[in-house]
Amino acid sequence: MRPVAPVASRPSTRIRLRPLLLAAALALGSGAALADSPRSESKVLGSITAQAGQRYDSLDSVNGGISIQRGATVRSAETVNGGISIDEGATVGSAETVNGGISIAGKVTLGSAQTVNGGIRLDDDGQVSGELETVNGAIRIGARSVVAGDAETVNGGIRLDGGSVQGVIRTVNGDITLGRGAHAGGIEIDAPSRGWWSWSSEKLPRVVIGRDARVSGPMVFKREVRLFVHATASIGDVRGATAVRFEGDDAPE
Repeated sequence: MRPVAPVASRPSTRIRLRPLLLAAALALGSGAALADSPRSESKVLGSITAQAGQRYDSLDSVNGGISIQRGATVRSAETVNGGISIDEGATVGSAETVNGGISIAGKVTLGSAQTVNGGIRLDDDGQVSGELETVNGAIRIGARSVVAGDAETVNGGIRLDGGSVQGVIRTVNGDITLGRGAHAGGIEIDAPSRGWWSWSSEKLPRVVIGRDARVSGPMVFKREVRLFVHATASIGDVRGATAVRFEGDDAPE
């Protein structure tokens, strides 16, 4: 899949959406599958549903969403224009779209999730072995969920409600919030690319490290930010910003 969308972002964003080999996918979908092999489904128009408890190889659509029901196992789910929803207890290798959000219920096992225009929401008790990546959208991670890789966006905020990102949390134009007990391997806010518009009037990103939260690696800020760190939080090296200590449940506005 090849995103074609105007993005006010740094050119080095690492979104890597594979081409949708539609002809091959349609040929695969029309063939007779072995009875003991996971099946594949492909569509140009229309949504695709992975039935509860069933096993699938690939799910590919161009104009339509993909729904993966409770307990289903899917190697890959890819669409261009449509969202992807993953129900509780499902196992998914990769979920990729261009124009649409990705919603991941609790207790899901996931390899990675990538989108361009849309947010990513991971509910409680999820396990992600790779990365969560978007360009224009927010990322939210629920309690006790663990992301082994990075969580990255360009134009959007990132919030951890008690979950853990073992890699780096990275954005350009958005706030970052680590709620109570959350953990991040590191935090980076990159400088925006300065095109024909001016960023001078934009509000500064707000970074909050909440009660009992922990950042085990450096926090690197390549643009001006407002950084608030709770008195009970644990952080490492801070580059490019001065931390403001706070107590209580809420950081200063």
